[in-house]
Amino acid sequence: MQTQRISPYAHVLFRELAGESVLLNLKTGQYYGLDAVGTRVWQLLSQYNDLAQLGEALLAEYDVDPDVLQRDLSELAAQLARADLVALPAEDETT
Repeated sequence: MQTQRISPYAHVLFRELAGESVLLNLKTGQYYGLDAVGTRVWQLLSQYNDLAQLGEALLAEYDVDPDVLQRDLSELAAQLARADLVALPAEDETT
């Protein structure tokens, strides 16, 4: 996976509830839910600031095809960015 920076915004609150989580965008007042895997991704954002590192950590924890993981992680990151929950520079800005 190509290195691409990702970082949660300070205006997002995270609360874990029974293995899943809720994100609140304080700027928009919108709530978002993450399943157990999405919750793990969010937790790992505090340790890893790029998708490649995050993907490697997830591969160590989950039995998943690396190509499927890369696709799903990129899709989740894009969804989080569209919801204004994370900073995700355009790929051409990271190269």
